[in-house]
Amino acid sequence: MGSLALLLWGVFPYIVLTIFIGGLIYRYQKDQFGWTTKSSELLEKKRLRIGSLMFHWGLIFVLGGHFAGLIVPVQFYNALGVSEHFYHNIALIFGLPAGIVAFIGIVLLAYRRISVKRIKATTSMGDWISLFLVILVIATGLLATSMNIDSHGFDYRTTIAPWLRGLFVFHIQPELMADVPIWFKIHIYSTFALYVAWPFTRLVHAFSFPIRYLSRNYVIYKRRIRHRAS
Repeated sequence: MGSLALLLWGVFPYIVLTIFIGGLIYRYQKDQFGWTTKSSELLEKKRLRIGSLMFHWGLIFVLGGHFAGLIVPVQFYNALGVSEHFYHNIALIFGLPAGIVAFIGIVLLAYRRISVKRIKATTSMGDWISLFLVILVIATGLLATSMNIDSHGFDYRTTIAPWLRGLFVFHIQPELMADVPIWFKIHIYSTFALYVAWPFTRLVHAFSFPIRYLSRNYVIYKRRIRHRAS
C-alpha cells in the first residue's frame, strides 16, 4: 500500500468529514438566520416548481440506490439469493433514470437562475459554487453508471462499499480502491468537494427539520369585524 493511496483513501476522507461536520456546527452556532434555502419563489415560480420537483424526487431515489449499494453489505443480498447480475440490472433500471431526472432538474434550476435577471442579481458566489458542484456530482455519477452498463461490469459492492463502511468504524482499507475504475474515483472526489463546500452554502437547509412545529402552539387568526356607523 503506497503512501499516496493512504493519503487519498485513508486520510483525506477524514479531513473532508471533519470540515463537513465542523462546518455545520460552526454555521449553526454563528449563522442561524442564514440557515435557510433563501427561496426565490417570489421572483419566479413555474420553472422553480418543475425543476425542484424533478431534482428532489430524482435525488431521493438516487440516494436510496446509494444506500442499498454502499451501506447494505453484499452478504445481505447473497443471503436473500439476489445474484450480482440481478442486482446490477435492478440498479441500472431504477438508478439511471433517477439520475437523469435529477440531472435535468438541476440543469433547469441552473438555467432559471441564469436567465431570470432578478434571480441572477440575488445569487451569491456560494450559490454558484454549490450549483456547479451538485451538477458535477450528478454528472460524474451518471458517467460512472453509464460506463458500467455491461452485465459483467465493475461490482462496487465488494470494493467501494466496504471501503466506505470501514471509514465509519476507523477500519481504513485504501487497498480496496486500487482497482476501482477512474470514473468512480472522479465521482467520489467530486462528492468530497461538495461536502467541503456544503456547510458554507445554502445547502445546509437539507438538515433543517421542522420538528418544533409538532409542539408549537397554534397561531390564531381572528377576523376583524368592521362596525358600521349607525
